[in-house]
Amino acid sequence: MPATPPTVFEPAPFGPLTLRNRLLKAATFEGRTPDALVTDELVEFHRRIAAGGIAMTTMAYVAVAPEGRTHREQVHLREEALPGLVRLTDAVHAEGAHVAAQVGHAGPVANGRSNGRHAIAPTAMPNPMSMQMVRRASSADLDRVLRDYVQGARLAVRAGFDALELHLGHGYLLSSFLSPLSNRRRDAYGGSLGNRAAYPRRVVRAVKEEVGDEVAVYAKLGMTDGVRGGLQVEEALDVASWLEADGCLDAMELSAGSSLLNPMYLFHGPVPLQEFAAAMPKPLSWGMARWGGRFLKEYPYKPAFLLDTAIRFRERLELPLVALGGLDTADAMTRAREAGFEFVALGRSLVRDPDLPRRFESGEARRSTCIHCNRCMPSIYSGTRCLLDDPEPLQITRQGAAS
Repeated sequence: MPATPPTVFEPAPFGPLTLRNRLLKAATFEGRTPDALVTDELVEFHRRIAAGGIAMTTMAYVAVAPEGRTHREQVHLREEALPGLVRLTDAVHAEGAHVAAQVGHAGPVANGRSNGRHAIAPTAMPNPMSMQMVRRASSADLDRVLRDYVQGARLAVRAGFDALELHLGHGYLLSSFLSPLSNRRRDAYGGSLGNRAAYPRRVVRAVKEEVGDEVAVYAKLGMTDGVRGGLQVEEALDVASWLEADGCLDAMELSAGSSLLNPMYLFHGPVPLQEFAAAMPKPLSWGMARWGGRFLKEYPYKPAFLLDTAIRFRERLELPLVALGGLDTADAMTRAREAGFEFVALGRSLVRDPDLPRRFESGEARRSTCIHCNRCMPSIYSGTRCLLDDPEPLQITRQGAAS
């Protein structure tokens, strides 16, 4: 008799956790923290997803330091934020799901003008979103950020998070060290791939030493920057192997693209230029309307669009892997499981339909109703949501935000 196809609807170990199924909510910034604190709207966002049958939802993202935020309206891990974070984790747990915190430092992606303090990166570079230069991180900066990661990880554990997702993708600080385009240092953290990977590995090790097996620790790793001269798949494969050999991770989630260099490489599908322009303050809105097409390159959407690349990592690694990127049909999920991926992450489809996992499991649905138009992307600073059923165009409601 033919073997039964692997399913996503079975309990599975995830480090020290046992998840009720193999479906995760990928981190998608929720845009519901106007004062850099948890709100009732943010709690409800994740509670609905938990009630919809997901095994683990992910809060995206929580910065380890004030200058590590992509925008001032973003939670950073500090005592003032603790009560709200506890409310969020309690609400998710009450629905029978687990909850992860995507922990990171935005590095060159941070908006220094919004945050009121300059962003840092491996090498000084311009940030077109803040229209500021990003400062080269000194050794003292890097030591401080390492301590921030450790302290932030401890606070996240106190808040009741079950897992910590360390952000090593999308051009954020740790992945910016990996990329030869953003890391041109001439010290022990620059030059060879081994040197460029040293600081991210140091951070991962420090976090694991702090939390041990109290929570699951995993990484979101960029498989490629998606641009010439940036991090390429062959290098990312070596980095993934080193992270596995370090023994500090319970799993790895595979992503791609760079927020500053090629953001649409992660999403694929149409580029909502008009919506992006409407969601930005002047003069950024003018620049986006006129030149955004050069920055936001369009990639035709197809199901499982990152899977072929991710399979190369599956062939190289023993570590449990989370696949993402267009895996919101029953057929695509089965394909990912048959390729050996232990978990599947969903993003835009859960913004569209938080109940999708239950509908999949009951047989009511075989695919998401998300059409991958990407119009949800410009809504991130006013409450990330699906705009298919929203007749109102995005409008500026506060500096740098839209509704």
